[in-house]
Amino acid sequence: MASPTTIVLFHSAYGLRPAVHTAADRLRAAGYEVHTPDLFDGRTADTVEEGMAIKDEIGTDELLKRAVLAVAPLSERGLVYAGFSLGGSIAQNLALADEKARGLLLLHGTSDLAEDASVDELPVQLHVADPDPFEPHDWLNAWYLRMRRAGAEVEVHRYAGAGHLFTDADLSDYDGEAAETAWRTVLSFLEEVAG
Repeated sequence: MASPTTIVLFHSAYGLRPAVHTAADRLRAAGYEVHTPDLFDGRTADTVEEGMAIKDEIGTDELLKRAVLAVAPLSERGLVYAGFSLGGSIAQNLALADEKARGLLLLHGTSDLAEDASVDELPVQLHVADPDPFEPHDWLNAWYLRMRRAGAEVEVHRYAGAGHLFTDADLSDYDGEAAETAWRTVLSFLEEVAG
């Protein structure tokens, strides 16, 4: 029997909270091996401002270094990189630098990409609130075009009226209907990627 597809799921600026474990368990129940690195070393935040302060204190370069060290023992398998908000931007950076990456799943967040970024038809799926203060339309349109130019196969799913982190049941952003729709779509995407 083939080993299950491995997903590395990065937390948002709130840290490795229950919602990340719940999401990982949902993916495990669907047959995937899921890793949830803790880039904040056990720290969590109650507000986005608190989370961004932790992120700034650690620094972007250090966060990326921690993420790279977390995936290094797994990357030979061909990973699906995934993340929530800040974790999505980290997942994107890692996936674009990993020629063995099998897919990129972005929940609530993207990252800038280098002009010379290049991937070989990497499947990418983004789920984002509409509108989203952290992912404005102009930015997303430019991001989409750059990802396509880099060679990615991109799907964008927008959720009208949902809060930024609408899949997190512990936050005021939560939107149960949007979250369920997103997870159904995510599982279909992962099935294709794993196939």
